[in-house]
Amino acid sequence: MTQRPSPTPAPVPGRREEIDRVRRLLYRALAPFWVVPTLWCLGAVAMGLAIPQIERDSPGALPFLFQGGASGARTVLSSIAGAMISVTGLVFSITIVVLQLASSQFSPRVLRTFLESRITQHTLGVFAASFLYSLTVLRSVIDTESSSVPQVGVTVAYLLVLGAVGMFLAFIHHITQSISVTNVIRQAADETRRLLHRGQEEARHHPETIPDLPHLGGQHTVLASTSGYLDTIDQSVLCSAATEHESRIELLYPLGSFVVEGAPVALVHGGGSGDVDWDARVHAGLGYAHDRSMQQDISFGVRRLVDIAERALSPGINDPTTAVQVIHELHDILRRMVVARDPYPVRHDDTGAVRLVTRDWTFAQFLDLAVDEIAHYGADSLQIPRRLDEMLLDLETAATPRHRPTVAAKAAHVRQVRA
Repeated sequence: MTQRPSPTPAPVPGRREEIDRVRRLLYRALAPFWVVPTLWCLGAVAMGLAIPQIERDSPGALPFLFQGGASGARTVLSSIAGAMISVTGLVFSITIVVLQLASSQFSPRVLRTFLESRITQHTLGVFAASFLYSLTVLRSVIDTESSSVPQVGVTVAYLLVLGAVGMFLAFIHHITQSISVTNVIRQAADETRRLLHRGQEEARHHPETIPDLPHLGGQHTVLASTSGYLDTIDQSVLCSAATEHESRIELLYPLGSFVVEGAPVALVHGGGSGDVDWDARVHAGLGYAHDRSMQQDISFGVRRLVDIAERALSPGINDPTTAVQVIHELHDILRRMVVARDPYPVRHDDTGAVRLVTRDWTFAQFLDLAVDEIAHYGADSLQIPRRLDEMLLDLETAATPRHRPTVAAKAAHVRQVRA
C-alpha cells in the first residue's frame, strides 16, 4: 500500500512552467523557415523608407559617407540590388541541395534541424533585405541637379553588403560542418541530452512513491479534436483546470504518439458541474503537430538517432562505423537514464491532491527503441553486435536496482536472437 505524499508546491503557476510556456510560444512563432527572412525584409523596407526621409528633413553633407552624385548613387544601388538577388538564389540552391543530401544519407527526420538553423535563415534574410533595401532607397534618388543624394541611405546599403558577405562566409562554413555525419549525430544527441536533463531536474522535486488515485465519481472522455502527433503538454494549464473543478485529468497517450481525430485522448475524473466544457479545457493544454519536434519529446531524439543508424546499416549505404557512432551517443543517453528513476507520472496541487496523470515513456521502452532495431539490422555486422554487448554490459553495471533486471533481460534477449 503506497503512502500519500506530503503536500508539494502546486505547479500552477510556477516560474519553470511560465518559462517553458514562453519558450514554446517563441518556438512556434519563429519555427517556420520563412519567419526570420521575412522580419529582415520588413525591417529593410522600413529603413529604406525612413532613412531618406530623415535625411531630406536634415539636409547637409556628412563626412565619411557616400560622396557621389545622384547618378552614382543610382549605379551603386542598382548594382547592389542585382548582385544580392543573384546570390540569394545561390544560397537558396545550396540549401536545397543540402536538404536533399541530408534526407537521403541520414534520415528525413533530421531535415527539421537544417530548416531551423538560424545561420541559414539569417543569411537568406540579410541577402533579401539588402536587395529590398537598395530598391526602396533607389526610388528616392532623383537624377536632377537640385536633388539631394541620400548619403546615409547609400552608405547603409554598402554596410548591408559587408554584412551579407560575412554571413555568406559563415553560411558556407556552417553548411560544410552541418553535412558532416559526426556533427549531425552529435547535434541530435545534444538536443536529446538537454531535454533529458531538464526532465530529470524536474523529477528530483517529486517523491519516489506514486500515490493511490481516489475515486472521484463521474468520468468524462475527451476526444481528440484533430489528427496529429501529441507534440506538447502544458501541465500548468491542465492542472489549473483540474484544481478549479476538483477533478483529475488522465492523459491516455505519451508525447510523440499519433492521435487520430475522434479517438479518446484523456479522461476527466470528477469534473464537477456538467456545464464545464472539458473538451476545450483539456485541448487548451495539448499541442498537436503534423511532425514531431524536440520541444518536450525525448523519444523523438532517440528515434532520430536510431533512424540514422538504420540508414547507415542499409545495403545501399553499408556504413556500420556510422551506426557505431550512433550507439556511442545512445550509450551516453541511456546511461543517464539508467542511474535515475523513471519520470513521475502525476502532478499535485498545493494540497497534495493528484490533478494530472500522464503517460510517460519508461526506461524499458527507451531501451527497446534504442537497441532492438539496430540489433536486428546490424546482426550480420562485425562491429554492431560487439558494441551493443559492451553497451548493455556497462548499463547493467551502472544501473539502479530497479533498472538492472530490465538491462539484463534485454542483453539476454539480444544474445538469444543473435544465436
